[in-house]
Amino acid sequence: MAAKIGVIGSKESVLPFQLFGFQVCYAIAKAEVTRAFQCLVKEEYAVIYVTEKCAALIPEEIAKYQQQVSPAIILIPDYDGSQGVGLKMIQENVEKAVGQNIL
Repeated sequence: MAAKIGVIGSKESVLPFQLFGFQVCYAIAKAEVTRAFQCLVKEEYAVIYVTEKCAALIPEEIAKYQQQVSPAIILIPDYDGSQGVGLKMIQENVEKAVGQNIL
């Protein structure tokens, strides 16, 4: 069975992911983002892409799963561009794993 992949964000930002067969959840308000995120976690999605704007609305939800292998939560920029949050998260994870920031 193939791993399930979901994407959460505004329609303009995540619509193209449907072309790859990903489950797309349109959400921009905190309640919508929270509901979509919890649904994807409950349905055991292996990878959940979340736009940086949406991730900023639910940091406590994302923090619950940061130390777990699954689901892998990956922050992506939206159509407005990157806010640097995703890169910062990657740098922090590399620093934890390696002991220093090599990026």
